Formats: sequence, C-alpha cells, structure tokens
Amino acid sequence: MFSGIVECTGVVSDIQEKGSSRVITIESPFSKEAYIDQSIAHDGVCLTVVSCNDTHHIVEAVFETLQKTNLSSWLPGKNVNLERSVTAGGRMDGHFVQGHVDCVAELCAIDDIQGSWYFHFEVSAELQSFMVEKGSICLNGVSLTLADVKNGAFTVAIIPYTYEHTTFKHLKPGEKVNVEFDILGKYIVQYLTNLKLG
Repeated sequence: MFSGIVECTGVVSDIQEKGSSRVITIESPFSKEAYIDQSIAHDGVCLTVVSCNDTHHIVEAVFETLQKTNLSSWLPGKNVNLERSVTAGGRMDGHFVQGHVDCVAELCAIDDIQGSWYFHFEVSAELQSFMVEKGSICLNGVSLTLADVKNGAFTVAIIPYTYEHTTFKHLKPGEKVNVEFDILGKYIVQYLTNLKLG
C-alpha cells in the first residue's frame, strides 16, 4: 500500500520487450536500497523489483498492466514518480493508494495562475461516480484533491512544491496519466450498485 506522497523521481533507462510484457530499467536515488520482490509505485503503478544494483532497479510490466496504464507508451528517458510502500506506524500524509490503476485520463489543459497550476483532465463520463469535489484522487502516483468534477472532466490544483518535486512539471496537454480512484469511494459505489441490482 502507498500514500501518494512521491519520494523522488527516477528515469527510465532501458525497456526490453519480453513476449507480451515489458522489462523496464529505472535509474533512481533509492535503487541502491531496493531489494528483489519489493513493491514500488512507478507513476502510481505498483510494480515488483526483479533485479537491482547501486544505480538501477528492474521491474516487469505484464500485459494486463500495459492495457490498463500508460506504461505501454513509456520510452527511455521518461521521468517517473516513485514511492516505496508505507511502513507500519508511519504517517499517512496522502490517502490510501493501492497502486492498482483504474484507467488513464488525458490532460486537456494547464492554467498557470502565478503561484499554482490548474491541471484539467478528461475520463469517460461513466467514471464520474468515483469522483467527488474535494475528494481524493491519485494521478501518476501523486495524491491530490479534486478541485472540480463535471461530465467526465475534472481539475486538480498543483502547488509549487508538488510541481517541482514530481513529474507534473513535464506533463503536456494530450498526454495520458494513470488514475487510481479513492478505494473508499469505489467500495461505496460498488455497494450501492449491488443494492440496486438486488
């Protein structure tokens, strides 16, 4: 489990195709502390470390992961947000994040309001039930608050610290980001759906 508080960014240094999977090598500040079988969130996607050394660690993304996330479009040189799993007794500064991506959203526009930024995204309208204004959402592994939600479009406000210390500063309109909706909201929607069907 994760909190959506990015520890650092890493860089994709190599990608190898392996059947329907991709083997991805990441250069990061904490690769030297990584260990085999460790779970690390890469742009919000929980991936298992299969190999590591002092400068790099390697993860493998299977077909299901490539279908549900933006990992199929990754290229060497891409910057990614990284977070190791939370530890028992640690502070929960973000929200409950599983690293299980629900969908991708397209970045439509960025408003620079001289002190912070509004990032505007679009997803399928039927997914709006998983979002509430001022609720939590995880985008590329970053725990954020929804500033506005309507008709499948949503907006988040990015403060300068988040902008500078995550990959948000690299995002451009038209790019896709990984989205994980709040797990508590998903359970509530599922429960209410089952009540209606029952």
